[in-house]
Amino acid sequence: MTKKPPKTYTDNFSHAESSSLHMETQAIGVVHSSYKERFSAPRQPSLGEVTPARIQLNNGMNFDQALTDLEGFSHIWVIYWMHLNQGWNPTVIPPRGPKIRRGLFSTRAPHRPNSIGLSAVRLKKIEGRILYVEGHDMLDATPVLDIKPYIPFTDAYPDATSGWLAEADLVAPE
Repeated sequence: MTKKPPKTYTDNFSHAESSSLHMETQAIGVVHSSYKERFSAPRQPSLGEVTPARIQLNNGMNFDQALTDLEGFSHIWVIYWMHLNQGWNPTVIPPRGPKIRRGLFSTRAPHRPNSIGLSAVRLKKIEGRILYVEGHDMLDATPVLDIKPYIPFTDAYPDATSGWLAEADLVAPE
């Protein structure tokens, strides 16, 4: 009996095959933050104190070039690995509002099936491979997976709704 070679990215995957794919990723850098423990990081950093951090990108991968033109953006998306998380829960009790269990995917709780974090942060300046940011919720030593520019006309939806947050009066009035 001959063994089939593994599928490549050009092959079509079935839904079952796609849902069971194992993916590998590599950190492109690390966060240097004053938040050392999970409980110290803000729940919604844009609502509270503006705390600075540095993102130091790895050497030897031409990230200096990859940062070209980014300094013109006021905000960036940082995609990162929540390295201290262990396990996940399908329902959680959010820190604000009534103490009602909510489906994980309707919250921003950190305990997720994959420990991927996403934060929009203010980009203050870039020096070499170091990005200085503010308004973050990332812990010290957090591995950074990717950085993308925040683009207001595509990333903001003024008519978006807020689900259970609006019902709990947790949305700022217009």
